[in-house]
Amino acid sequence: MPSSLLAELRGPIAILKLNRPHKRNAIDDETVIGIDDFFSRLPAEVRAVVLAGQGEHFCAGLDLSELQERDIREGIAHSSLWHRAFEKIQFGKVPVVAVLHGAVIGGGLELATSAHIRVAERSVYYGLPEGSRGIYVGGGGSVRVPRLIGVARMMDMMLTGRTYAAEDGQAMGLSTYLTEPGEGMAKGIQLAERIAQNTHLTNFAITHALPRIAEAAPATGFAMEALISSIAQADPEAKSRLNAFLEGKAAKVKRPD
Repeated sequence: MPSSLLAELRGPIAILKLNRPHKRNAIDDETVIGIDDFFSRLPAEVRAVVLAGQGEHFCAGLDLSELQERDIREGIAHSSLWHRAFEKIQFGKVPVVAVLHGAVIGGGLELATSAHIRVAERSVYYGLPEGSRGIYVGGGGSVRVPRLIGVARMMDMMLTGRTYAAEDGQAMGLSTYLTEPGEGMAKGIQLAERIAQNTHLTNFAITHALPRIAEAAPATGFAMEALISSIAQADPEAKSRLNAFLEGKAAKVKRPD
């Protein structure tokens, strides 16, 4: 692990933190490679990951000092490096919960949207300042961000430099949960622990099959759903859980408090 990342294990939960607080956790190549390696080599016992930032911010985006000397060929390779690393998050071995606070800017937002669940503290602010920098998103933002907030809103953010507060991001769908400052990590770990209780096969189906089914033509989606559903319910652990429910040993779904 590079010094720009901190990792720890808590039973079935792994926690990965960006560790460049002096740079507002801006991401350099070493960090991207470290992220790729971390998610490629998760121990078999890990069932969920919490992704967060050390210090006052989640991530202020790409370390712009790394762009100064790149030509077009090198730029394509650099973008592809980010794509490969963030794919390991979105379509990796386990679900990922991102805990956001402070700046979630540019590449930081691209990183956050590669996670499956996002917990935002009220200190969060979102931005895509690439337009004013003379550059363009390169870490998958064109693909992931519009699926959450729409093309028009992302276009406005990039053209005008508009930023959004945590409450706006929650309303738009950039975050899934909203907490008070300092409470995000506890919430993220709580969610990860809950996710870790699911069967591995169900979590895999939700994180890998669901987004692809949602983007497929309806007839293709129905066929994929039937196949994935039958595979999941045939799993021995699933059968054990269903029997426990039918025997009254498992909790029923209740109204929220």
